[in-house]
Amino acid sequence: MATFAWKGRVRSGALQKGTIIADSKEAATAQLANQGIKVEKLSKSIEINIPGFKQKVTTKDLVVFIRQFATMIDAGLPLVQCLDILSTQQPNPTFKTILLKVKEDVESGATFADALAKHPSVFDRLFVNLVAAGEVGGILDTILQRLASYIEKSMALKKKVKGAMVYPASVCVVAVIVISIILVWVIPVFQQMFAGAGEELPTPTLIVIAMSDFVKQFWLVILVAGFIAMVILKTIYRSAKGRKFFDRLFLHMPIFGTLIKKVAVAKFTRTLGTLVSSGVPILEGLEVVAKTAGNVVIEEAVMKTRDSISEGRTIAEPLEETGVFPPMVVQMISVGEATGALDQMLNKIADFYDDEVDDAVGALTSAIEPLLMVGLGGSIGALIIAMYLPIFSMAGTIGK
Repeated sequence: MATFAWKGRVRSGALQKGTIIADSKEAATAQLANQGIKVEKLSKSIEINIPGFKQKVTTKDLVVFIRQFATMIDAGLPLVQCLDILSTQQPNPTFKTILLKVKEDVESGATFADALAKHPSVFDRLFVNLVAAGEVGGILDTILQRLASYIEKSMALKKKVKGAMVYPASVCVVAVIVISIILVWVIPVFQQMFAGAGEELPTPTLIVIAMSDFVKQFWLVILVAGFIAMVILKTIYRSAKGRKFFDRLFLHMPIFGTLIKKVAVAKFTRTLGTLVSSGVPILEGLEVVAKTAGNVVIEEAVMKTRDSISEGRTIAEPLEETGVFPPMVVQMISVGEATGALDQMLNKIADFYDDEVDDAVGALTSAIEPLLMVGLGGSIGALIIAMYLPIFSMAGTIGK
């Protein structure tokens, strides 16, 4: 397959241009002729693919595409024409290539959902399942609008969590840099001064000097050891047992655990509510939700719930038995099941927990800020005091 840039006239006589994926120039010309386009110029596009520099498809790219696609479908444009227009005007070359491949698959007779499923890096299982439900129900435009709203809210939720982590991470990085500078460049100056004085140094000063000598002598070993430790932790986290251990640990962390639980509940209810309201069967919806949970403990809890429902039980009872979801969530889901408004209730829970995440982020920042300031100030202060102790001792001796 190759990408060809074309320029030609449509049935109305208007001059248009775009790109198309085909095996050869002849095949590309034939495809364009079937679309009623008389080709005037056709050339193979030059694509430069440098490993590691391929432009990624961002969430914003995806949301814009969905919104525009839904508008076109709602206006009555054929599916292939929508894909052709959107691929032609797509500024992201990676996304453009994917859309052209999707268009080609649809033209070959595949369903829109099946064509999207061939590109899981951009269109996940949730996306594909919702599109499939929209195609079957004949409400693809409505489903796409719901999907765009879901992705936008999920993106906002992710930004909140990232925002909560940026501050402590940046303070920790600054602390490491400042302490390293003090140990490597400042302490040796004091050390030379004290060596010339010939006085016996206090224990705290000796400890700080020993730390400085160690860092100066073994800084490369420290960096390599830190890198190796990170690789080992990453490898352990990727294993099944390691992932489960760390995910359980994250949920029970004293400060971050509450935030992680609330984010998980918001994501679970928002995703399941979107799927159910779009007509996706509950068992299939729970399977999709489990795979997109992002936490093994929650994934197992959802899959256990799914197995119980397949045996004839309700959703609320097995969810409560898992012990992962708060009682209020379970009770509201139970009410939603009883009243036949499960999707509405799930979306209400998601909205509520979005606000809870806001509060949790604020509380987290308020709790961590003084701890970080005390830790950073205390560490630097301890180093400075340790180095000034001999000076105070000398001053006292001179005063006598």
